[in-house]
Amino acid sequence: MRFEKGHKAATRQRIIEVASERFRKDGVAAVGIAGVMADAGLTHGGFYAHFGSKEDLVREAMTAAFEATKTRHEGAFAHGKTGLEQRIRHYLRPSHRDAPERGCAAAALVAEVARHDPATREAFTVQFEAMIGRIAGHLPEALPEAARRSTAVGIFGTMLGALQLARAVADPALSDAILESGIQAAIKLAA
Repeated sequence: MRFEKGHKAATRQRIIEVASERFRKDGVAAVGIAGVMADAGLTHGGFYAHFGSKEDLVREAMTAAFEATKTRHEGAFAHGKTGLEQRIRHYLRPSHRDAPERGCAAAALVAEVARHDPATREAFTVQFEAMIGRIAGHLPEALPEAARRSTAVGIFGTMLGALQLARAVADPALSDAILESGIQAAIKLAA
């Protein structure tokens, strides 16, 4: 059976999108290839026509999630301090906490990525560095580059940790308080 030109690329992209969402929602370890392929409307056997291994898919899905977030947010935030506060509040909002499958790949996958092979950790590192660069771009240019980068790492670490903690606790009021505390702490770092 012959397929239209571009069918294989479109199918591969659909697998990546499904896996990206499932990995962020349920975790890499909990998601099998068969489930991803079924959710994509494909057979398990077709997986290896697109990827050499699950690890290859993890890398691709994680990178796609980071890139999709970057694309959605490009130009959405003002420049400078105001834009950084917007970015922080946007990141630490309840709807982001409540929908990890559509949110930050770093917050959803960081603990698991630490246990993956060096190539996957390198792909994560590239995306992390880009995120730090975007945050640092909001900080005053008068600060030395090393200080902007260090501050950006602290801000993102604060945001990421607050989001993960807010997702982990069972008490909704405590979860909301963690988000707000994260906002205030990240804004103080940016001052």
